[in-house]
Amino acid sequence: MSLYIQYLFIIIPIFCFLIILEIIVAKIKKVEINHSADMISSLSSGMTNSIKDSIKFGFVIISYSWFVDHLTIYKLEPLWIAVVFAFIFQDFAGYWVHRLNHRVNILWNRHVIHHSSEEFNLSCALRQSISETFKFFAFLWIPAALLGIPPKIFAIISPIHLFLQFWYHTRLINKMGLLEYILVTPSHHRVHHAINSVYIDKNYGQIFILWDKIFGTFQPELNTVKPVYGVLKPVKTWNPIIINYSHLTQLIKDAWHSRKIIDKIKIWFMPTGWRPIDVIENYPLNYIKNSNSQIKYKTPNSSLSLSWIWIQFVIAGCLMFHLFTIISDYSTAMYYLYSIFIFIHIFSFTSSLDNKFYAIIADILKLILGLGLLQYQNYTWFGLHQLFTIIFIIYCLISIFITAYLYKLNKIIKVAI
Repeated sequence: MSLYIQYLFIIIPIFCFLIILEIIVAKIKKVEINHSADMISSLSSGMTNSIKDSIKFGFVIISYSWFVDHLTIYKLEPLWIAVVFAFIFQDFAGYWVHRLNHRVNILWNRHVIHHSSEEFNLSCALRQSISETFKFFAFLWIPAALLGIPPKIFAIISPIHLFLQFWYHTRLINKMGLLEYILVTPSHHRVHHAINSVYIDKNYGQIFILWDKIFGTFQPELNTVKPVYGVLKPVKTWNPIIINYSHLTQLIKDAWHSRKIIDKIKIWFMPTGWRPIDVIENYPLNYIKNSNSQIKYKTPNSSLSLSWIWIQFVIAGCLMFHLFTIISDYSTAMYYLYSIFIFIHIFSFTSSLDNKFYAIIADILKLILGLGLLQYQNYTWFGLHQLFTIIFIIYCLISIFITAYLYKLNKIIKVAI
């Protein structure tokens, strides 16, 4: 079992506890910061990201190890000093990766999922990308490579650095005095997630806010301007897999529709949101021009529908943890197929939140893939007791019928509204 997966078995329960605690405190304070559809979307996104990272799906263009092997001029010692410097270098690189993800059209697709929630709470912190297929930012760690900081140190601190960014995704903590001058706080990060004109594209820092102050991207939260959360081109879906590729899909469409060859190339590398003039004229998009005019995305989901989808979410979580426990016992191909099964499952129940017909199609595909995996394994499910096979098949069949029933029920509710 990899170090990253070992981390997940510790950190996921902690995150769940803190999310529940935030919900309780919000209810005591009578502040509405959560609702079921948004939470399911956020938590499901966290699952897809955890699974993607656990299977290490991606392609490294130039690795940090290569830079260490070829550029080291001095080996920083002792170990604790190397760890401290590594954390600082990690945060410095994180600032620039974050900033580039916001400011370059093609890179925004890697990050749009994290900003897609129109709420701001701890669960939205888990909206993490599955579209970071190519990794090519290792050049930002060149200063660390010059000092010979071993790759193993970054393998250990990188997940910790990421997990430390969870706590400040909340509206329940106000400004924090002296810490506001050094660390990224909830106040700083509320600004970062806001689409108000004064706030947008500010506060890229991940742990230390000092980088924003040094490089001119700092903006304090103003008492006179309440943050409005989301993205300027609303995603209008609860499906995290669709959200992950929504911006890329739009770029492909715009590149196809553009008449000029140069624009077909430029669009990928221009500032985020840039579109060729002819495409803007012929294929206009609905952007939020004034944050005060935002209308939050809502869908008419019945209580019965939400209850079933929460059950589906819990099943996804159980499958994910089971997947993590068997990683060393099966081939890479089988591990990938199990991951795809869970992704289809998540695609189905989050599409049900949107009340989309293709939720039913996804459920049927889930059954077909599940039966195929069962047959390949002599009708056992990845080492579980054969009794689970019967329960599994019955569940997949029932899931299709319930998803179809709820689709019709929510359609009736929508008409009634």
